[in-house]
Amino acid sequence: MALLGLATATAACSGGSSTNNSGGSTGGGLFTTIDVNKPGLDATGPANPWAPKGNSFLGYNAMKLGWVKNHVTDPNQFYPGIAASWEIAPDNSSITIHIQPNAKWSDGKPVTADDVKLSLGLASTQGSTAFATTPGAAGVASDVQVVDPKTVKVTQDMSNPSSKFGRSIMDTWVVPAHVWSSTLPADFWDKQKAARGTGGEADKAREEILAIGQKVLAFAPPKDVSAGPFTLERVNPGEALLVKNKNFYNAANVAPAQVKFLNFSGNEQIWNYLSAGKLDQAGFTAMPTDVMTRIKQAPGSNVITGFSPVAVGMAFNQTKKPYDNVHVRRGLAYLIDRDQVTKVASPEGGTPAVTTSGMHQKPAQEWIGSELAALNPYKHDLAKAEEEFKAAGLKKTDGKWTLADGKPWKLTMYAPAPFSDWISAEENIKSQLIAAGVDAEVVTVADFAVYQEEIAAGKYDVGLWLMALGPAPYDIFARLYGVSNGWSNVAGKVAHNAPGKGGNFMGSAEEIDVEGVGKINPGELTAKLNAATPEEAKPIMVQLAKTANQDLPAIQLWDYVNSQFTNTSRFTGWPAQDSDLLRLNAGVWMQLGLIKAKQ
Repeated sequence: MALLGLATATAACSGGSSTNNSGGSTGGGLFTTIDVNKPGLDATGPANPWAPKGNSFLGYNAMKLGWVKNHVTDPNQFYPGIAASWEIAPDNSSITIHIQPNAKWSDGKPVTADDVKLSLGLASTQGSTAFATTPGAAGVASDVQVVDPKTVKVTQDMSNPSSKFGRSIMDTWVVPAHVWSSTLPADFWDKQKAARGTGGEADKAREEILAIGQKVLAFAPPKDVSAGPFTLERVNPGEALLVKNKNFYNAANVAPAQVKFLNFSGNEQIWNYLSAGKLDQAGFTAMPTDVMTRIKQAPGSNVITGFSPVAVGMAFNQTKKPYDNVHVRRGLAYLIDRDQVTKVASPEGGTPAVTTSGMHQKPAQEWIGSELAALNPYKHDLAKAEEEFKAAGLKKTDGKWTLADGKPWKLTMYAPAPFSDWISAEENIKSQLIAAGVDAEVVTVADFAVYQEEIAAGKYDVGLWLMALGPAPYDIFARLYGVSNGWSNVAGKVAHNAPGKGGNFMGSAEEIDVEGVGKINPGELTAKLNAATPEEAKPIMVQLAKTANQDLPAIQLWDYVNSQFTNTSRFTGWPAQDSDLLRLNAGVWMQLGLIKAKQ
């Protein structure tokens, strides 16, 4: 939700704080922000990082082993969190984690290896990649060993390895064992091991872990015990207030004494906060150009932009006619002016896709180099669009395109109602299509959860789809040639579900004849990326980029730009433009000692 933007509805902010902000904090006292992942604060939510409506705030009172750097191609680079340092084996067979030597919980107790091991167990009850209980899943941990009170070693099951095993471990919440130990039974790790097997005992173990997971989600600590720079003081429907944790290992370099999170229900409320100069920092929020102009006029307003490894595509359900015909998909690629779509939908948060490669432009240059320029750019060209439609057998009568049998053709696009930029994009595409003789409509869906469920069930003809999710090569192309297009990787073997089954809503052919490459199975190629070295990955990425460009399971519309909103009136020390810190929030910036009170 943080990435995509939220609904444009506004809602009144209720509740107050004993700390007077009066439009902002002074002297390093109060830092005011919003959590773009939490629209609508829940005053009854627990300080539980796994709870869907919890009051754990990433980087503030909720800590991870490490903070993932926004690297263009390497998923295994991190800033320190609970872990001060780490070593990943050259073959990714293990990761050894060294805990911050001075790390303490807010109640004064030290952070230990037992805390980390218990936290890894808790993560496994939530379907964590490294602890997936699906037999044969890739990148699964086979052992967690407490080496000493400040060191943990986690070993990967190398029967089906993943090159981002280290990331799946480092990207784990860490909570205090002395508060959370009651949520895991004494024989939990035996259950976890049994669950990775087959047969009745394994089925029973998986059911038991699922039940434990529900208990974890519902757990409400009586008090927020944090190893982060802040602890939760109180929360009401209008705001959450956190206070500085004097026991944080780097507390001397954390400038604010308090952090206030303001409630919001949609984009417009965030826009208004920023325009009024009320926020010291806010993460990516979708907005039109006139709103950005207004925000920039606020005293102290400062916008920092950087790379965001994600793109938006217009994905097709090829079980629905005429989208099973590649010439129709190519015709639409020529017909739709991506520059115009981006200008309307995401002028401040995106750049038009140079073509459909399956990758964001920046990492594409790193992965496939000169091959990117050799791909068909599908520049806006109505004449070529007509040629492709005719090649598909479509007919144009009285300026209107119909199906090959003469029946009406209406292109129906779906989007979740809260995603203002997606809806704007589809409305613009609709106008372009209608002007070119293609009847079109936009249908909104109540929320993103429903959207995900229904698109996976094959209920939509066309819908917008996040793609190019870097930096791991497998993750990038799994969005086009993974589960959503029929391919799954279990026990090192690639299986394929028929269109309409097992979440396969795209329905591409299982084998595609790619010009200059030959016949390939794109799902099998994608699966190879899971354990490939960077050098092994590059030729595979070239083949998959050519496949995506030729076959167009989705039309890449725009690549996201990460815009972070800060205010220099009260604090300084913000990350630089294009910093790899920009996909991490201000809580992490504070942990690293960047943010300072303005003197």
